[in-house]
Amino acid sequence: MSDITTSAALQPVSIKRHRRWHIIVFLFPAFLVYTAVMILPLVETLRQSFYNLVDGQLTFVGLANFKVLFGDARWAHDFWNALRNNLIFFAIHMCVQNPIGVALAAMLSLPKLRFVTFYRTAIFLPTLLSFVIVGFIWKLILSPLWGVTPWMMDLVGLKAFFSPWLGKPSSALIAVALISVWQYVGIPMMLIYAALLNIPEEVIEAAECDGITGWSQFWKIKLPLVLPAIGIISILTFVGNFNAFDLVYTVQGALAGPDGSTDILGTLLYRTFFGFQLQLGDRSMGATIATVMFLIILAGVSFYLFIVQRRIRRYQF
Repeated sequence: MSDITTSAALQPVSIKRHRRWHIIVFLFPAFLVYTAVMILPLVETLRQSFYNLVDGQLTFVGLANFKVLFGDARWAHDFWNALRNNLIFFAIHMCVQNPIGVALAAMLSLPKLRFVTFYRTAIFLPTLLSFVIVGFIWKLILSPLWGVTPWMMDLVGLKAFFSPWLGKPSSALIAVALISVWQYVGIPMMLIYAALLNIPEEVIEAAECDGITGWSQFWKIKLPLVLPAIGIISILTFVGNFNAFDLVYTVQGALAGPDGSTDILGTLLYRTFFGFQLQLGDRSMGATIATVMFLIILAGVSFYLFIVQRRIRRYQF
């Protein structure tokens, strides 16, 4: 009898797992909204790039729109100009915004720094402002007629270096990019700051026991450990810059002047798809430009996920 009881006790007991249908119920509204707002427009845009109006009828033309975009002199000039400006716009953010964000995060993480909450809030506050407000405020600040910049530069004896930066083709794009850096530098700062706070205390204590303190500790210990966060910030900067439109439109208008010097892919897409002033909108060419933008972003994200992230994964705990 005891042998039968023991063998019955040793037999595995099957546990019936309940299906959690409530998860699907709660996710379905979000999935429905995301599909309607993001997925379906993306699919329709990709489909539209292979069609064009022929004798008033929407006709499948294959890669003809892409041949026009890259082969026609007028379209190719506008596209390559916008792409070059977009790359410069992205490079300024990578070389100015992100290093400043890392430096600010490192200073905020200092244990003896006072008023950390105030500094953190003040630096992050411009991120919460509307791009319309930021654009118009900086247009007023940099105006050579009624802006405060000439007066402030005169106070420190640098008025001779003032120039209407937004009105000159050689400096307009850099000025707009720096305005964007001022507005969004709080995002990399907060992400790096959170990553620094997430470093285990045991690692810091071990470094101090080895005599590694101060900025040497940051460069040798902390910075390698926050490389995954820096990688995330880099890819977010890439995606955000190649989707940029709002600030350039607010500061320089749809024509992205002067003389197209601030024209990026977003403003080119807007003018092409919706038209502007006497220019009629072309839905097929607009969808073609949007498709090229999508492919560029997809290539950048794929490069990060399959190459960069694998290399920095060894620093993660």
